[in-house]
Amino acid sequence: MARITIWFGVLLGLLGVVSFVATGSQYPTSLIPTAFGILLILFGVLARTENVKKRMMHMHIAVTIGLIGFLATAKSIVDAARLFLGADLPRPPAIQEKAAMSLICLAFVLLSIRSFIEARRARNA
Repeated sequence: MARITIWFGVLLGLLGVVSFVATGSQYPTSLIPTAFGILLILFGVLARTENVKKRMMHMHIAVTIGLIGFLATAKSIVDAARLFLGADLPRPPAIQEKAAMSLICLAFVLLSIRSFIEARRARNA
């Protein structure tokens, strides 16, 4: 799961950088997904240890970061759907970026939860 965490971190990092460049490098807030990505990469790398307790702790921190990323941007999924249906909302690129971040973070959290459940079952078996 550590490798998947790193890949999700890279994906969030790319989302932030591409959004920043695509908006003319005017809005530094478009780099927020990159900050979340850097944290996921950091904890993904830290989770690549043989020490089970440390690995569990680092992965739980990574999932918490992903959950915060999802919860902070979840409303934008609805706004993005409204944009898609033709609504006139301010700052469409920001809405689209936040919706993408929200979906990426949600996918990461769901995969992590599934992995945690499988690990628990394997330990109990």
